[in-house]
Amino acid sequence: MKLNLNKPICFFDLETTGTNPGKDKIVEIAVLKLDINNQKKEMVWRINPECPIPEEASSIHGITDEMVKDQPTFKHYSKEIHNFIEGCDLGGYNIDKFDLPLLVEEFIRSGIDVSSFVKVKTVDVQTIFFKKEPRDLSSALKFYCNKDHGNAHTALDDTIATYEVLLSQLDKYDDLEPSVDFLSTLTKRNKNIDFAGRIIEDDNGDAIFNFGKHKGKKVKEILTEEKGYYSWMMNSDFPEYTKKIITQVKLGLIN
Repeated sequence: MKLNLNKPICFFDLETTGTNPGKDKIVEIAVLKLDINNQKKEMVWRINPECPIPEEASSIHGITDEMVKDQPTFKHYSKEIHNFIEGCDLGGYNIDKFDLPLLVEEFIRSGIDVSSFVKVKTVDVQTIFFKKEPRDLSSALKFYCNKDHGNAHTALDDTIATYEVLLSQLDKYDDLEPSVDFLSTLTKRNKNIDFAGRIIEDDNGDAIFNFGKHKGKKVKEILTEEKGYYSWMMNSDFPEYTKKIITQVKLGLIN
């Protein structure tokens, strides 16, 4: 089965220095771009994160400090990567909770406008898999495609595996439609306002906290009641885009 596309879609995967979207850095990004006719184009960028890669991270994806020391930085590639994916829907495996928030943070640090990502439609293949057959990407590839994931945690192989799993999911489940509109709605976890899912919309469209002691409470009310909470968030290890949203609520630019 093929995807029914009204616009191009980019499946992507990141290899990183860690698992914190707010502070960790990309060491490799792979993108599989499909045009509306399902024609494919692959791109891979190996990146110097400008910081040591922890041994724990290298043990997973195999990328070491030595392998990236002479590579360009993300800022060097940022416009090229942004131009390649701009105007596309996005797909991946666990991208809503990790890859997309981290990619947005890298763009912000590089001075790239991320406003176009706010309304982007995403297809998170992990969410479909967890709704149907809870396992990891390697198990999903074996289950749906009867393939072994021999090069797990290389960005390009993970990206291609994700795309192949999605096509097999569409073949297997009659209730899935091969359109980005349907799949994006199915895989969307919350009405996220920021990319990290720390701030979401309630049923009235107001911004509420989705973490910590104020989870479920309106952001505007907490910032009014606890005068120091805004400063605490600004000085803490939250993603820059989350801080931007909090500031917009404080200024009354969003509810």
